[in-house]
Amino acid sequence: MASKRPKKKPVAKKRKTKKKSAQLRQFIKIIMGLAILILLVVLSGVLMHHFLLNRHPVKTIGTVEINQNHMPDFQFEVYPEKDIPLPKEKKSPKTTPDETSPRIALIVDDIGYDRAVVKKLLGLNLPITLSILPKSPFTKSIVHEARKYHVEIMLHQPMEPFEYPRINPGPGTLLTSMTPDELVRQLVQNLEEMPFVSGVNNHMGSRMTASESQMRQVFSVLKQRNLFFVDSRTTEKTICRPSANLLQIPFGERDVFIDHFQDNDFIKKQLYELVRIATTHGEAIGIAHPYTRTYQVLKAVLPDLKQKVRFVPVSEMVRVSG
Repeated sequence: MASKRPKKKPVAKKRKTKKKSAQLRQFIKIIMGLAILILLVVLSGVLMHHFLLNRHPVKTIGTVEINQNHMPDFQFEVYPEKDIPLPKEKKSPKTTPDETSPRIALIVDDIGYDRAVVKKLLGLNLPITLSILPKSPFTKSIVHEARKYHVEIMLHQPMEPFEYPRINPGPGTLLTSMTPDELVRQLVQNLEEMPFVSGVNNHMGSRMTASESQMRQVFSVLKQRNLFFVDSRTTEKTICRPSANLLQIPFGERDVFIDHFQDNDFIKKQLYELVRIATTHGEAIGIAHPYTRTYQVLKAVLPDLKQKVRFVPVSEMVRVSG
């Protein structure tokens, strides 16, 4: 009896099985490759995030260098709303017999977003006044550093400009649409978040500083806290002086904007214009901003300026009129 031979699998079925097995292996390889790629992307993202947080990159907005990790969604004063000249007649300054040199007070606005420039300015060893924007990321560290140099601190209070809302003064802004309670509440909140503040000046504010009733509300709060006010004079319609006189608030006003054009020759010219006004009237108040170029020009001409004028905190220039 002949033995039975084992049945052979069809060749076509065997090839089909091998093909499916190869496809499965190829699919597994693709999945593993994708998983490794995703893992590498996630890992690189974590490393990049850590690197950026520690590096604190700097970006330029207009002419203001700020920390990119604390990017504000408002506009700095890269130029004044309008450079309104002061009236030609100014009252004689309050002086004592030993005060023979003309005096200059230099306010630096828009502080709070760039610690590096502030450190450079403090390194000039001048009795400048730093005016800090509310809710800025570096308020506490800048105030701490400024106090080591015995530098005066002001609140740079954002106020509504005529161009609002197209131009946004930033967080903590006082708006003409606010009720008296809302306005006072916002101002008090800004002041309480600002340690060691001596006075206030306006950030923008062409519309607000032309509103008599609302500026009286502002000055009422300042009077209760024994704070002074410096009018940045961003509009010729400002009523700050008569309102401050009415409430007997220590008051001063800006004579010269130093750096609304970021040009070395222009900044130098404005600094010497400040000297000219101080020489004529005995004193003058200038407003500058935390620009690297401003620091460089100021540092270069400082030895000559000190031969002509005496730098003082702005608190020594404000006074109650009447």
